[in-house]
Amino acid sequence: MSNILDKVKLIEEYIIDFRRDLHENPELSCNEFKTQEKIMRELDKLGIPYKKAGNTSLIATLKGGKSGKTVALRGDIDALPIKEETDVEFKSKTTGVMHACGHDAHTSMLLGAAKILSEMKDEIPGEVRFFFQEGEETFSGAKKIIEAGGMDGVDACLGMHGMAELETGYVNIEPGYRMAGCDTIYVKFEGVSGHGSVPHLAKDTIHPACIFVTDIQGIVTKNINSQDPIVMSVGKFIGGTKANIVAKYTEIDISMRYFSPQVRKIAHDAIKRHAKAIGDAYEIKVDVRIEESALSLCNDAELAELADKSAIKIFGEGKNKNLPKYMGSEDMPYYFEHAKGVYAFVGYRNEEKKAIYFPHHEKFKIDEDYMKYGTALHVQFALDFLSK
Repeated sequence: MSNILDKVKLIEEYIIDFRRDLHENPELSCNEFKTQEKIMRELDKLGIPYKKAGNTSLIATLKGGKSGKTVALRGDIDALPIKEETDVEFKSKTTGVMHACGHDAHTSMLLGAAKILSEMKDEIPGEVRFFFQEGEETFSGAKKIIEAGGMDGVDACLGMHGMAELETGYVNIEPGYRMAGCDTIYVKFEGVSGHGSVPHLAKDTIHPACIFVTDIQGIVTKNINSQDPIVMSVGKFIGGTKANIVAKYTEIDISMRYFSPQVRKIAHDAIKRHAKAIGDAYEIKVDVRIEESALSLCNDAELAELADKSAIKIFGEGKNKNLPKYMGSEDMPYYFEHAKGVYAFVGYRNEEKKAIYFPHHEKFKIDEDYMKYGTALHVQFALDFLSK
């Protein structure tokens, strides 16, 4: 076992206290101004220089005593618009806003890692950057850090997320695809309005739109390799104004999740093709607009192997458990476009403490014992990468 975990245990109370303060005072995406101030105060105490990025993000830089590579560690800082229904004594003081995804823990673990690494500064061969990132829930924060130059010169990066499927003391680190990419697709049908008694004198859009909704599942089954997961969900369908008026407009919003970029392109092309074909068949106009929300997350094989070795030093042998790929999305992959990266799931499940809920639940709760492992993994990975 690594002595890094022992070092973290000495500041475990500090990490927990900081997390509880954040949990009590949550802030929504890109409005985490007080959270930013609290982090800056701690970085000032540690003597770690930083610069602001975006609305509320921070890029902190710790230069080691020797020259070398650069590794980036990321922690997200935003909360969710959820009314908390837990029984913790430090529950949210802001009605309707809650740290229901554990970003308060992620932030505190990264800060704890910064504290440990700052004490080892002279031994570090290279540079460690700490990204305290806003707006993960809106998939906007990573781009802001990148735009501010955060990834310039970075050789590798690590991110992590607490996970309910794993008990405290366990971790998941695997190569390859781990989380899905996400696109929102807006399809608008435009016809000609008219009286409901004479639909042949108008151009209805509701009927063609209904055909399109059922038709796109054929894209999943007929155009895409069944070995490549993809999900298309129509979450919004709005058409017409009154029962006896033929609907001039019908609008559909589709959420699409995918892993492979090739599959993504096939699906995009097919959606446009099918929409146009149905529009032509019913002599109406169709507009398709695709909005990228997040890219699919793919762990670099070499870094995943290194992170697994780091995890063994922290968690022990046999604690890296396999998990299926997740159809949920993250904005961490935007960093991976600029340097190779790896993403870990760290277990917080503890049934005795009722830490059993998946993120985004109003009763979401973590086992705070898990934070020492996440903190130590940040530190150990950074040291292992920079020294190899």
